[in-house]
Amino acid sequence: MSLDIPSTLAAHNRAIACIENLAPQIRETVERILRVLGYGGQIYICGNGGSAADSQHFAAELAGRFEKERRGLPVISLTTDTSALTSIGNDYGFGHIFSRQLEALAKPGELLIVISTSGNSANIIKAVEYARECNIQTVGLLGRDGGKLASMVDVALNIEADNTARIQEAHILILHMLCEAIESGNETTDDNS
Repeated sequence: MSLDIPSTLAAHNRAIACIENLAPQIRETVERILRVLGYGGQIYICGNGGSAADSQHFAAELAGRFEKERRGLPVISLTTDTSALTSIGNDYGFGHIFSRQLEALAKPGELLIVISTSGNSANIIKAVEYARECNIQTVGLLGRDGGKLASMVDVALNIEADNTARIQEAHILILHMLCEAIESGNETTDDNS
């Protein structure tokens, strides 16, 4: 078994260090989310594989609780409804599993967060194309060079690393930062501490 802990940690730290340069984009993302939530809109999030799990994690933290007691927030992970995913995938193709759900659920002005470590996932691209056509705001948590999505989303949070696992580790930290800022900035926060 080959396990090089120092090299892995060094690569992790390089990916995490990319976040510091994204501070303005992270603040803009928080502002967009708070505006949408402030007028009663919903946030949608999606990704494939590990990024699907990250999207579910983010939605759960905000629908439930991250660190503060508050009302649940309307964040929907488009990766969780197996009946929708399989029926849409079967009837329209895998490339439509997110865009079709947006068509059914999202309203103009709401916000879609997409997660793609390559920035080139076809079903994510199709979801962003739909969002742009329907005046739905978009934020992308991306990796490597940002791929096609970097120039398509309104706000790109790109981790310039080559290793998928290290990119995902940075993405989950960004998602936790968003949760913390949303709880701090949401007018419905009720902190009893």
